[in-house]
Amino acid sequence: MTQHRSDDGHEKEDEGDFLEWEDHVMATVAGEVRRRRKELKWSAQDVADRCEEIGYPIPRNVIANMESGRRAALPLVEIMVLAKALRVSPISLIYPVGYVTEVRQLPFEAPQSTWEALQWFVGDSPADDATDYMLDHFQAHDLELRSALAAVESEDHERWKVKTAANRIQREAAERALARYADQATQAKYELRRHRDAIREGGGTPPHLPSPLADVDPPEPDTVTTEENAL
Repeated sequence: MTQHRSDDGHEKEDEGDFLEWEDHVMATVAGEVRRRRKELKWSAQDVADRCEEIGYPIPRNVIANMESGRRAALPLVEIMVLAKALRVSPISLIYPVGYVTEVRQLPFEAPQSTWEALQWFVGDSPADDATDYMLDHFQAHDLELRSALAAVESEDHERWKVKTAANRIQREAAERALARYADQATQAKYELRRHRDAIREGGGTPPHLPSPLADVDPPEPDTVTTEENAL
């Protein structure tokens, strides 16, 4: 535990707990970097070489000092680069699900499931007082986007089956399936449009739409000038 004392010689419990939590987070990341490096059968120099290839050099001695707990700080940018170098996601270094059972999510809090802490970090399980307006709509947008793409793909497939049906029974079955998937696509597009409008109303920019869903957004306003209209 990291000790921190006030001017009168007494330990500051609050700040001491904060520093202990900070040490805990750094030790978790360092431990996962070391575990993953050994899993890949790489040396610290191998990791350093890959960081340099990425464009953000992290020297071998810095990596070694981090793994042994001799570093005083671990910047977020280094976690991002190390994750890329080690071929994992940054969140897997901070919350190594499956390798570490419990972590301390914040100072003054008891250890909790690593999986639950990860869900909180990525916004899948927000705190009671969280107001992640934009994140909520982007996550919902992603779900509806997948649903809409699946429905459109199924709709296209059933349309092809209608055209190529060998007999009336096959054609009628395909037509029923086509109508069902068309309804699903319409509903998914409606929900997708609703979240895109909410993102814009919140001052954000919605994600790019793939071509099969280009009709979700309203058409671009006419940009023809008055002079061109006159011509």
